[in-house]
This record gives sequence, C-alpha cells and structure tokens, in this order.
Amino acid sequence: MSPNDHITNAEPDKTQPPVSALRYDSPADLYANLPQVAQLTLHRPREEETPLGYLHRLRASTTPEEAVTFTAFAAMPKMGVWWGYECLRLSGYELSGPDRELIELVANWTQYSDNENRYRTMKAALFAPVRTPAVYLGLAVGWSGGQIAPNDPAGVPPHRAPRALNTAVLSCLARSDIQSRSIRLARFIDQATVLYPAY
Repeated sequence: MSPNDHITNAEPDKTQPPVSALRYDSPADLYANLPQVAQLTLHRPREEETPLGYLHRLRASTTPEEAVTFTAFAAMPKMGVWWGYECLRLSGYELSGPDRELIELVANWTQYSDNENRYRTMKAALFAPVRTPAVYLGLAVGWSGGQIAPNDPAGVPPHRAPRALNTAVLSCLARSDIQSRSIRLARFIDQATVLYPAY
C-alpha cells in the first residue's frame, strides 16, 4: 500500500496535479508556523535545509526518534495517518479486539476522508478504556481538521493531530524490546521517506 492509494480524484479521467504530502515546503517554515514541534525536539532546522535533508540529519543524530516527531508534524494529516497506520502494521504490534476495530476505522478514513468517518473514528478513540497506539492514531484522525465535534463549530487546533500521531508511533516503538527497537525505528523512518520530495 502506498500513500497515493489513498488519494482519490474527483475526475479520474483527467490528469490531476500531484498532492503534496507535507504541510510546508521547508522545515524552517514548519517550525515557524507550528511552534509546538519545537517543544518536542532538541534539534532545529537550518534556514535552507530541505525536508528530506533534515529528516536524514535527525536520523543520524543522538536522538533519532526526533525524525518520527518531525514527520508527525511535517506530514499533511491524511498522509501522516497513513504513515502511522503503516508503522503500526510494520511493528508486529499485537492488536486487541477493540484496537483492530479502531484500526479498521482509521484505514477506512484514509480511503474515505469525510466528516462522518472522522467523527466515528474519533468517538471510538475517545471512549476507548486504554490509550494504546491505535487509540492515539484514531485521535489523530479525529483531530485532522474541520469542526472539533458535529455540534461545536470550533476548529481543531492544527497541532493536535500531529501530537497524537507522534504519540501513536513513539508509544508503538516503546513497546518493542530493547534489542529490536533501533531496527523498528529505522523501518518507521524508511517508511516516512516516501512522504518527502527527493531534493
């Protein structure tokens, strides 16, 4: 499955422009517009650094988990949730029955990203008895944009979905044993690279 599998065209017979997977063209712009990412990372992007270049620098740093945090904030919500879904799938993380149902709702939302599916996923996540990686991924869907609730016109703050996505992926990583954690982190970052333009 690739992120493009979740991009639907309104007119399938006509060529559509590529859909950007990232919120901003540069990491510096991301940090300027979503300052919450700076609260969760030690490293800062350089002024002319490309998104992929910054991702590689974070990966090679003493805190490579920051590459996960950067991706969670850098990716457009739908693309970020797709990436989080793939991370959970790649991790071999054992899903409980409720988590399996929630992950199915998440996968459905990546295919059909309407408010009805978003609210359904958010409700399941909010009422989950335990905050698992799958639940945080469901919250990332719920907070991906639009009104915060059907009867509440307030918009969702833009940092809430990336924070939930970051927690979903990092908490999934934290469930790994020490020996396999670095391998799993490398897989998550490898999976993230498809979201970044290669320049």
